Formats: sequence, structure tokens, C-alpha cells
Amino acid sequence: MVTFLPDRAGRLADVPSFTRAIGGAESNVACALAAAGHRAKWVGRVGRDGFGDHLVEAIGAYGVDVSAVRRDPHRPTGVYFRTATDRASDAHEVVYYRAGSAASAMSPQTVPYAGVADGRILHLSGITAALSAPCLALVRALTAPRAGRPLVSFDVNFRPGLWGDEAGEGGRVLLELARGADLVFVGADEAEAAWGVGEPEGIRALLPEPAVLVVKRGGEGAVLFERRADAGPAGPADSAGPADSADSADSAGPADSAGPAALVDLVAHVPAPRVDVVAPVGAGDAFAAGFLSGTLRGLGAVARLRHGHLAAAAALTVPGDLAAPPRRARADRLAGLDDAAWGRLHLGPGWTGDDQEVRTP
Repeated sequence: MVTFLPDRAGRLADVPSFTRAIGGAESNVACALAAAGHRAKWVGRVGRDGFGDHLVEAIGAYGVDVSAVRRDPHRPTGVYFRTATDRASDAHEVVYYRAGSAASAMSPQTVPYAGVADGRILHLSGITAALSAPCLALVRALTAPRAGRPLVSFDVNFRPGLWGDEAGEGGRVLLELARGADLVFVGADEAEAAWGVGEPEGIRALLPEPAVLVVKRGGEGAVLFERRADAGPAGPADSAGPADSADSADSAGPADSAGPAALVDLVAHVPAPRVDVVAPVGAGDAFAAGFLSGTLRGLGAVARLRHGHLAAAAALTVPGDLAAPPRRARADRLAGLDDAAWGRLHLGPGWTGDDQEVRTP
């Protein structure tokens, strides 16, 4: 959908002008992955209108394959307006205009499975599930067990405003969908709001099914639970350093096939670097893209989390939702720092260019 970003801080009632941008959890992830050098395709539905033209052209300009995007001649492209404040604050306002939009008409009938299952990873969002009953049916179909399906990644993205009076039911629906995925991203704050559980271990107890669970804790970092067949010491793949500078495009595979009795969790915690925040939006989608990039490259647990944090830092240090990621060699170097150096990392605006990160004493 089209996003309108305020040109100054304040209530929506007081902001006189806005800047047009693109928005949408899945398209944000696709754009960030393409910018990072991966092959990415966005499957969506927009109106046959000027805003639809803008979305298709802007997303395609990132290098994303938009050939599967459908244009609806009868429904408009969705739009939304938001304030400049942090989404977690009481002052944050978001107004959606997408009831009856083209995207809300997506369904298992309008989005053929073959069109979304030709990649190594299929990334979905709880936002799409909240748009309409047909959209929920589509996400349910895509997270249902199916032979030969790609690795299914699901970002919970609980937005109470989208569920309205059905927020409680929304939490139950999102838990059901997350249990059908292979890889789940969820913020500790949204898990608390949706499920009444905010500690990583409690969230894992609630979500034992996904092979990989990533719990994001804002400035405190992120915790990864990864189900494995071997409880022994972490090997080279679990080190913070990059596994291979080449993009193996995409070496992500299905969850471990060992019997349930042999499966245990590898747990990794990586603190977030210190970031001088310009705008507190877009970080969640960027984190998912960075982590998925590491997954496609076959990196270890710590490296995947660090690449997620670096991608989030890129988004946090620009005004909009999307940011140019650091060059791969630079991101690999930072992700490969020892723990002490990583803990001193301080990233500010412009850090994704030449060496501009600041190390705190």
C-alpha cells in the first residue's frame, strides 16, 4: 500500500503535509532482500490506479520481481497515514484506508499456490491475515502442511488497530498461523499484547512447533531458538563470522527431519548495537530481511541475528521504512566482530556508507 509520512511531528490533526512512500510488511522485506543482492519476488494485488502504478514501479525499482502482482480494476490501492512517533508510544497514530482495497481481495482463488511456492523461502505477515476473511483463508492455506513447500517464514506483526474489536480473536488466529510456519519472528511486546506472554522462554513454550523462533526485544537485542537434532557444542556454522561470501541462493532448506525425541533447541542471544535513531519505523521488516539473508547464505545463528540487527539499524537511521543496506562485505565484517567489539558498536546516520560507525569507549 501507499504510505503517507508526516513532514513534521505532531498529531495527524495538526500535520499539514505528508510525503508519499511505499509500505507493506512483505514488500518491505522483498525490497530489502533484493537490495542486499538476493532474488526476490513480491506477490500482491493493487488497484488499477495511479497509486498502484507507483507501488509496482517503486518496488520493481529495487530489483524485485513484480510479475506476479495483479491489478484490480474494481478496487483501489490501499493507503495509510501515520505520525512520526514510535509505534510503541501512546502518541502514535495510524489511520488505514484499505477496507475494500485490492489487497483485501486476495484469497486462495486469486493467488494460485504455484505463484508463491517457486522460491526457497516464502515470507508471510500477520498483517495480511487481518485484512479480510479471504486474506486470512489465503494465509491459512499457505501455512498449512504441504509436501515440498518452501521454508515458510511468518512475521506475527500483531496490529490491534487492524483487528479492531476482534483483537483477542486476532491474537488466537496469529498463534495458529505461527504454529504452522517453519520460521517465526515476533516482538516480545507484541507477544505480550497478543498472548499475554513476553519472556522469550515463555513464548517458545507457547510456540514449540516452528523450527526457528526469533524473539525481538528492541534495544535489548534478539533471542533465537533453533530446533536441532544434536545438543552438542556449537560448530563453525554457529560462529558469528560469515560462512561463505558467495550467495548460495539460497540454501535454506526444510526443518530438521530427525525424530521428535532427538530434537532440542539451540538458543542464541545477540544484543542490539547502539543506534542513533532517526525514525523508529521499518526496523522489524528490515530485521527479518537481514535474518533471511543470512538464512539464504547458510550462516550460523549468531551471524543471522547480527545481520538482522545491522539491517534494522540501517532502517532506523533513515526517515522512511526502507534503507539501503550496508554492502555485503561491510556487513560481514561487522557481523564477524568479537563480542567485545560488537558490544562497542555505535551506528548513526550514514553508517551504511564508508566506515562511519562509531565505537564507544
